[in-house]
Amino acid sequence: MNDEQVKRMGHDVGFIAALDQSGGSTPRALEAYGIPAGSWADDAEMFDLVHAMRSRVIEDAAFTSEHILAAILFQKTMEREIDGLPSATYLWERKRIVPFLKIDRGLEDAAGGVRLMKPIPDLDELLEAASAAGVLGTKERSVILEPHAVGVKEIVEQQFELGREVLSHDLVPIFEPEVDIHAPDRSVAETLLLTEINAHLDQLEDGQKVIFKLTIPERPDLYASLIADPRVLRVVALSGGYSRDEACQRLARNHGLIASFSRALLAGLSAQQSDAEFSATLKASIEQISAASAS
Repeated sequence: MNDEQVKRMGHDVGFIAALDQSGGSTPRALEAYGIPAGSWADDAEMFDLVHAMRSRVIEDAAFTSEHILAAILFQKTMEREIDGLPSATYLWERKRIVPFLKIDRGLEDAAGGVRLMKPIPDLDELLEAASAAGVLGTKERSVILEPHAVGVKEIVEQQFELGREVLSHDLVPIFEPEVDIHAPDRSVAETLLLTEINAHLDQLEDGQKVIFKLTIPERPDLYASLIADPRVLRVVALSGGYSRDEACQRLARNHGLIASFSRALLAGLSAQQSDAEFSATLKASIEQISAASAS
């Protein structure tokens, strides 16, 4: 584990750029970027296009460590190069931005008010590759659809079970038990989630650190106790489908909570933009999200 990266994640200002769209969400990301479905012949061409998009973002002069603490990568991004360097190496050595890796393989069908993660059959191999690539940790997403106590408990148990495997490889897990922004009685679901998280934190061994990526809560500062917990390196927020403006307004009402946005970060970028237009749009997005994260 890179101690400098750990220190940066725990103490520096900024936010996390989530550049980890998977195979299922990549077509939507490309369409939003101005590359419609049908522009690629197969998955290989699709991933070439999305890697070009991500590389353009990461290499841009606006994408700097002044505002961006870390970036979450999709596995195929980690396995590729940016400007002749492995992607994670480029992020850290050229930009001083901490790399993380998305490791979940998608979601099971809804049951008990939640969607658990699918099994990760190659988990050990994947974690060894992540460690060798120089990433600090991993991100794993599941979703809470309704405030069912049993389902929420299952979500958190699964997250921590996977987290123990991640920690055993000397990596930092980012737990992402997302509460759907359209969930009925959402604030109840968020309170249930916090209760379960607190119970499971006590199971960590001395010195172990984790990160939480959570939906911006309905009640501001709900997660203040998590943010202050010495076992929690950082608490970050997903945009959850909100527009960038609304996500930033909600985020700014939560002290110490920082962004880990994907769609809200990339909104407005287009393959058809000139380099100057692209950079100006990205710069404005980064500055808005950074300001909201500084509350």
